Amino acid sequence: MQRLGILLSGRGSNFIAIAKAINEGRLPNAEIAVVISNLPEAPGLEAARNLGLPALSLPSAGRKRAEHDADILAALRQHQVDLVCLAGYMRIISPEFVAAYPNRILNVHPALLPAFPGLDAQAQAFEYGAKVAGCTVHFVDEQMDHGAIILQRTVPVLDEDTVESLSARILEQEHLAYSEAIAHVLSGDFHLVERRYLRRT
Repeated sequence: MQRLGILLSGRGSNFIAIAKAINEGRLPNAEIAVVISNLPEAPGLEAARNLGLPALSLPSAGRKRAEHDADILAALRQHQVDLVCLAGYMRIISPEFVAAYPNRILNVHPALLPAFPGLDAQAQAFEYGAKVAGCTVHFVDEQMDHGAIILQRTVPVLDEDTVESLSARILEQEHLAYSEAIAHVLSGDFHLVERRYLRRT
């Protein structure tokens, strides 16, 4: 059984989708070992407790990044985490954190990377006039929204869309894509060629 560590800063809708995928048997060899937030008031922590999962608040305010990341790494190791999943975690993690879990940290981003990295990606795509938006699940490296892409899902931008309606449809695809990507990575049935994530046949 592979143990997941979830990091979040908000409501944790992607975390809840992962938990649902596990409960429904779509991630049969995975379990959530711990949910950690850098914000004590994050609704995702309460959602984790309601699911009977270990939930930790490790506040980041006023702390150096390296020190805070060291505390998170200690918690992940204590809970014997195999794969780290960022689910709306609004912090850039340190190189030391990345080195501790090489190709074992995932993130989902609400755009088709490398287009529209950073905050408010859905609004960036909408305001740019993109005709296709979507989401990307990728490995995390030392740069923001930069690691090797595992999979992407596309969402058409409709003429009648608003930022809010587009964001909602992208989020639906995030919930599907993240669990699918986790299953791919946990299978170990892949290899990386430079930046290319390739499934073994």
